[in-house]
Amino acid sequence: MIQGIARFFTQVVHRFLPDPLIFALLLTAITFALALGLTPQSPGDLVYMWGSGFWNLLAFTMQMAMILVTGHALATSGPVKRVLSGLGGLAKTPVQGTMLVAFVSGVACAINWGFGLVLGAMFAREVARRVRGVDYRLLVAAAYMGFLTWHGGLSGSVPLVAATRGNPMEKVIGLIPVSQTLFTGYNLFITAALIIALPLLVRAMMPRAEDVVSVDPALLVDEPVQERKITAQSTPAERIEESRILSILVALLIVAYLVIRFTKKGFSLDIDTVNIVFLAAGILLHKTPMGYARAIGNAARGTAGIMIQFPFYAGIQATMDHSGLAGVITNWFIEIANVHTFPLLTFLSSAVINFAVPSGGGHWVVQGPFVMPAAKAIGADLGKSAMAIAYGEAWTNMAQPFWALPALAIAGLGVRDIMGYCVTALLFSGVIFVAGLYLF
Repeated sequence: MIQGIARFFTQVVHRFLPDPLIFALLLTAITFALALGLTPQSPGDLVYMWGSGFWNLLAFTMQMAMILVTGHALATSGPVKRVLSGLGGLAKTPVQGTMLVAFVSGVACAINWGFGLVLGAMFAREVARRVRGVDYRLLVAAAYMGFLTWHGGLSGSVPLVAATRGNPMEKVIGLIPVSQTLFTGYNLFITAALIIALPLLVRAMMPRAEDVVSVDPALLVDEPVQERKITAQSTPAERIEESRILSILVALLIVAYLVIRFTKKGFSLDIDTVNIVFLAAGILLHKTPMGYARAIGNAARGTAGIMIQFPFYAGIQATMDHSGLAGVITNWFIEIANVHTFPLLTFLSSAVINFAVPSGGGHWVVQGPFVMPAAKAIGADLGKSAMAIAYGEAWTNMAQPFWALPALAIAGLGVRDIMGYCVTALLFSGVIFVAGLYLF
């Protein structure tokens, strides 16, 4: 049955889902139409809101691009290739390979979403190299499905922001410590259940032998070795460029900064921390500054989708926020909620809004001002309400191609190749999220 569902959605998505850029443009038009019909804003006001917010995510865009290039460069270094190769060698059949990718990706994304997103895609490539007869589309989809665990893990934006002083909701509801969000029974259940269930789900999605789409060998060609050999004829400039001492000094500088930062502010992980750690590790593992620069140059080719699409999502987010449309959508749900149904309706509203605001931190900015005061007013659990926002965002990432772009860029596939499988994962993972919210 699950195989049939996956095949159906794969066919539908391949036929009707446009390129992610077109998806962003269509969402822009839909957001304008909804805001025009449901809020008192004039067309001119909406255009101004959209244009004023178009560049709001420039820093975030650069952070995402850096996650992709530093992660890609790290994963293409010799030592990491050897680790991935060793793990890939554990799989002997297409079923084992696909299940292993889903498991590794789920665990990695629970540790840190940026690391997991990149590692999962690179591991899928490694398994495809080693296992004959594996369906490459499902293999890469399995890597992306692991992203379902991220918001319940150690780098979840909403629970971390909710526990951070100075966040937009602190004056309204106070701080929500992670003991009431990440380290609760329901969140541990949901995260563990996803890590266990995803490999079983992809096993059930395995296509029939005649439907298997094998990988294009050109996609699996090893990245060229980036280290250059120094010879007696090398110039002084070349010797400096290929100096391992410089790489070690840069890495030590970054380590010193992190030690000082954690000493002053306590241990915490955020996007910038992940990026600088990846940079330090990458420059060390590539051995020389120019070796690392060449690896970054190869990885940067995959950032085109991020660069062109994120500004449009920033415009959509600004339009929804400033027009009041996000509040209208959220209020449709919370007006009919009580203390028992509030987590589910918050989860569903977050899932809908994620199509226009595909960002965990963005959800806290857009939904927090409406959801959290309502939760406080009706006596709902504040921690569970915050996590319901987080889960909704993570859940519909399976139908929103925004976050698939970095993984797809590494894997060399398009969004239509994997989204049918991901929509199937969305249907079945929804049961886990809802069960966790109501069983604990």
